Amino acid sequence: MCAIAGMIGLPFTEQLQDKLLNTMRRRGPDSAGVFSCGDCCLLHARLAVIDLQGGKQPMQLELGNRKYIIAYNGELYNTQEVRQELQMLGHVFYTHSDTEAVLHAYVQWGDDCVTRLNGIFAFAVWEEGRQRLFLARDRMGVKPLFYMHHKGGLLFASEIKTILAYPGVQAKLNEQGAAELLLLGPGRTPGCGIISGMEEIKPACCGYYENGQLQTWQYWQLQDREHRDNFEQTVEKVRYLVLDSVKRQMVSDVPLGTFLSGGLDSSILSAVCAAEMKKQGQKLNTFSVDYVDNDRFFVPDKFQPNSDGHYIRIMQSFLDSEHHWCVLSPQDLLDNMENAVLARDLPGMADVDISLLAFCRRMKETVTVALSGECADEIFGGYPWYRDPDVRAVEGFPWAQNTKQRLQMLCPALEGKIGEEYIRARYEDTCKASHILPNATKQEQRMKEMVNLNQKWFMQTLLDRKDRMSMFSGLEVRVPFCDYRIAEYLYSIPWAFKDYQGKEKGLLRCAMEGLLPKEVLWRKKSPYPKTYDPQYLSMVKDRLEQLLQEEDAPLLRMVSKQGLQSLLHSDLQTPWYGQLMKQPQTICYFLQMNFWLHHYGVELDF
Repeated sequence: MCAIAGMIGLPFTEQLQDKLLNTMRRRGPDSAGVFSCGDCCLLHARLAVIDLQGGKQPMQLELGNRKYIIAYNGELYNTQEVRQELQMLGHVFYTHSDTEAVLHAYVQWGDDCVTRLNGIFAFAVWEEGRQRLFLARDRMGVKPLFYMHHKGGLLFASEIKTILAYPGVQAKLNEQGAAELLLLGPGRTPGCGIISGMEEIKPACCGYYENGQLQTWQYWQLQDREHRDNFEQTVEKVRYLVLDSVKRQMVSDVPLGTFLSGGLDSSILSAVCAAEMKKQGQKLNTFSVDYVDNDRFFVPDKFQPNSDGHYIRIMQSFLDSEHHWCVLSPQDLLDNMENAVLARDLPGMADVDISLLAFCRRMKETVTVALSGECADEIFGGYPWYRDPDVRAVEGFPWAQNTKQRLQMLCPALEGKIGEEYIRARYEDTCKASHILPNATKQEQRMKEMVNLNQKWFMQTLLDRKDRMSMFSGLEVRVPFCDYRIAEYLYSIPWAFKDYQGKEKGLLRCAMEGLLPKEVLWRKKSPYPKTYDPQYLSMVKDRLEQLLQEEDAPLLRMVSKQGLQSLLHSDLQTPWYGQLMKQPQTICYFLQMNFWLHHYGVELDF
């Protein structure tokens, strides 16, 4: 993986190029490259994973009198198929990198090339002859691509911080940005960059910037189709797709490992990888995160019914892996709180982000590439809100059923300007955009709406988290369940199949029979671990109490002081966001917001 950036129709100097590249080096610590000519400057910071010598960027291709230059961030998992098809059409390759395959694909097929790519990517191609820029992002939105129109030109980058480093770009927050942070956060509307004027190419979208105008379109979406496979055929197809995706995503010229939580999804990935590596006489590196004394403090609830340690040890023995533990203390979380904001460029999922940031830093000491189980719950219907009829029946985002509490956090300047209608409009627009066959039952209609809500909203928050927290340490994380072929096939499968035996992700469990120990295969779902140590709650409370004493704290210009005081003294029954953000995590979210406002010099424009 890498970081990319560019300036079109704007002044640039060597000093400015270096300044922007410095913001990109954590994502791409191995090398840096620049292409500049006329109105175009492309920047690239590389994390070398495939073809360490031959994949340097920006990469150029000249064909006749036409010249194309690419800056690419991602991994292509069907490189060989794409290369072979292009070679049959007369293309000649000089490296083994997927970057070269993507560049040749664009030269051959133009903007239609994205429909032929199976991978995670965000890339830009400059056509020197036509003086236009092509931008594209992968179907599922795994890799980021932000942009901003500025003084008649265009800035784009993998991360917000790079765009903010350009002279004259000011971080401003208007009413819409405040609504995103307070009413939807840490999620955000697809395409919204929170900061005024900051936008993001949406997942499965691409487009051209030409003559000062950017026009984008959606090249892929989930399409409902009649599902003709019986249950046995469906199980067989699911098994093939998942195993094929994992094996494809193991390609790497650098050390590779897996996240291992002892849950279904990470255990599947680890079992497949361990078996493939054993064929080569190698052991798989597996990694788990835990917290000091968490067994002593753990409190089961409906979201997290049991802790992971017992199941991790079962899998460690079953896999015969080289296992690594990352054990964090409450102080570790506090020490990394601000770094997590610097990684995401926004306040995020509090210690759920922070622990992953520290975890990935430890992993990077051993491996450069890791496979993770994100997105299986969105695609296979594993979350509690998929399976609870009462929750399903409630309109609104099911992972944030706390609008009343959120409205209580608004400062006086925002009261009456943003409200429940902001949330409702985004929810309804997503539901209406769901492609559903006209003869679908009411239950199937709702389940497909739920898939789209989760894929376009909740899943994006988790993918943002995984990308930013891992790439902050130059660790490339791949997400095999995000293979678009799996998402396409699962979308049309009846809910009765997905909910096999009344178990969350029952279909996936059935498809993986024989791959995992029974105790793990049928273990009840448990989300990413968090700390239950009361010391952590005490520490974040102390931080917030200190903040409330600061008259010039930037947070108090945006958030109600009374609302924050109430948060200090009331235990949240409904999580602020998702399954894990209860009182300590919500307090941490506002602490992160305060740091973000201060560090980025955010100017409030409301």
